[in-house]
Amino acid sequence: MADKSTFTPDEWNLLLESVMIAGIAVTAADPSGLWGMLKEGMASSRTLLKAKTDAGADPLISALVSDFETSEGRSAAREGLQAKLKGSKPDEVKTKCIAALQQAADLVSAKAPDAAGAYKAWLYQISVNVAEAAKEGGFLGFGGVEVSDAEKATLAEISTALKLDPSKS
Repeated sequence: MADKSTFTPDEWNLLLESVMIAGIAVTAADPSGLWGMLKEGMASSRTLLKAKTDAGADPLISALVSDFETSEGRSAAREGLQAKLKGSKPDEVKTKCIAALQQAADLVSAKAPDAAGAYKAWLYQISVNVAEAAKEGGFLGFGGVEVSDAEKATLAEISTALKLDPSKS
């Protein structure tokens, strides 16, 4: 059973960052204004809350959510994310986020293979929930599409980076 003790402090921080990065990659692919960004941020939070209340959640996911609930966990994730993205141009943010997701997925696959499938599927679900949170291309809430082409392409990149089976994502 994988938990925080399975990983070094730096590795654990990467896993904490990945929770935020999964949503940021999609938001960076097709920014949808202030209201859209708020909706996308709330979608990511709802996914965390759902994992917290899921009695059948994978122990690694439960440990991440528990640590993310602490100010220390959130600070570690935020500081690591700021360091990763510092000085990035807007078009580089998505690329860096996807690379970090791949690094986190590879780490879990190597150190906690029993938890890897659930962990990677969970990160992907965060990304999907963020993509579906706000319509793209509309005006004042009218028109637009639920998931833009840029978001769909980013979801495909995330699926590839996480090495998910395309028929299941």
